[in-house]
Amino acid sequence: MNEQLDNTGRNQAWRVALRTRLKNRERVDIARVRMPQLPPHERVCYQNREVNLGLDTDSARREASRCMDCIEPTCMAGCPVNIQIPLFIKQIDNGDFLAAAQTLKQTSALPAVCGRVCPQEKQCEAGCFYTLKLKKEPVAIGYLEQFAADWERNAGKTSIPQVAAPNGLKVAATGSGPASLAFAGDMAKLGYEVTVFEALHEFGGVLKYGIPEFRLPNSIVDAELDNLRQMGVRFEKNFIVGKLMSFEALKEEGYSAFFVGSGAGLPRFMNISGESANGILSSNEYLTRVNLMHADNAGYDTPVLRGKRVAVIGGGNTAMDSVRTALRLGADKAMLVYRRSREEMPARIEEVLHAEEEGVEFMLLVTPVAYLSDADGRVCAMRLRPMELGAPDASGRRKPVEKVGADFDVPVDLVIVAVGVSPNPLIPAALSGLKTTALGTIEVNPDTMQSSIPEIFAGGDIVRGGATVILAMGDGRRAAAGMHKFLSEKYLTT
Repeated sequence: MNEQLDNTGRNQAWRVALRTRLKNRERVDIARVRMPQLPPHERVCYQNREVNLGLDTDSARREASRCMDCIEPTCMAGCPVNIQIPLFIKQIDNGDFLAAAQTLKQTSALPAVCGRVCPQEKQCEAGCFYTLKLKKEPVAIGYLEQFAADWERNAGKTSIPQVAAPNGLKVAATGSGPASLAFAGDMAKLGYEVTVFEALHEFGGVLKYGIPEFRLPNSIVDAELDNLRQMGVRFEKNFIVGKLMSFEALKEEGYSAFFVGSGAGLPRFMNISGESANGILSSNEYLTRVNLMHADNAGYDTPVLRGKRVAVIGGGNTAMDSVRTALRLGADKAMLVYRRSREEMPARIEEVLHAEEEGVEFMLLVTPVAYLSDADGRVCAMRLRPMELGAPDASGRRKPVEKVGADFDVPVDLVIVAVGVSPNPLIPAALSGLKTTALGTIEVNPDTMQSSIPEIFAGGDIVRGGATVILAMGDGRRAAAGMHKFLSEKYLTT
């Protein structure tokens, strides 16, 4: 009963505050800010120049002033890492940019990353009052997050979150992607000695190998990693847990528990005729060679095939990143082949618009059914089959249905397949007794992210099979809370 009265009081206060704000039409009628961008003809010439240029202080404060400062901030319900959204926006509105950055860091280990790559339009901005009630464009929460994080770094005023006194316990994370980094940040704050083991030669996981620099510069990822180092997190590269050293050996080294954030690095193919031809590769290989191994630069030892007529198969963010990369690597014609319509594309709206602006040709409602090769064994054409949309499937999107007998061929000399990924099987195979699903993902308690082996926690793509950066970070934070409770009860309770 008291809770009901409290809720009624909050709702009344919210309505009073809303009426006050609506009387001030200047705030409601401010147009949403537009992100300054490199012009399309210029951006396609550079693989490592960021398209979005960031807001200036005047634009950021004007956009922040649009926030209704709701009593019940529905925007926060869409944030997997629980950022105090109204607070950091109000701090920007007041010109206290450093405080805004510090607020972000209270719950997010990667604010400069999230401001750039999170699908805000499906999460926090989808819950904005402007969207839900006024049917207007939401506050640009992502742009403001990027602004605050960038302002702090560029001003040379980087602040490091407070960490607790060491509690004497060591924990480890396998993989250095967003799930592991969020986990490491939270565990360091709680006083644990944290080591992140990375199999590759650079840290950052999918943030480095999977996302092009024109969308997320490596310097931004490196700055976020440095923040974690200053919090006490240790990083070791070229270290394959389960091969170079077993979990049992690491336990003998003093590690009490482990977080598995090894991702979903195995590419999927479509298993259609001709798919083994030269010139057909996965988006994983293509983007890794370009983003992590500098295949876009002459003289490096890890080149990548280039094409003049490039087709990318898929409709997600990875497909958009791949087709936009192909343009930057000299393709005369870059085609995005997707079996549904544009409305069903899972890629971010901004990515789709950028690809369109840069000259990508969208071939929608078609799917490849075979590839043809030339005398040298290199792909020379793709055979496409038209599709039509039927009833919705389990995802809620209308299921594509083939139109048999209407196939046609399109010349290509490079095909990049971006139709999904599978979990990395190395760690599950190295842990006897670890329960996994039929898809190869690790089974966990969704509240604590604890696996069937009590000292093993997991999150990100190794659990989800493929998801966004921010969802992986949410997993990492839940795993940190779950592991802290587990270890506290086992070792720290007096």
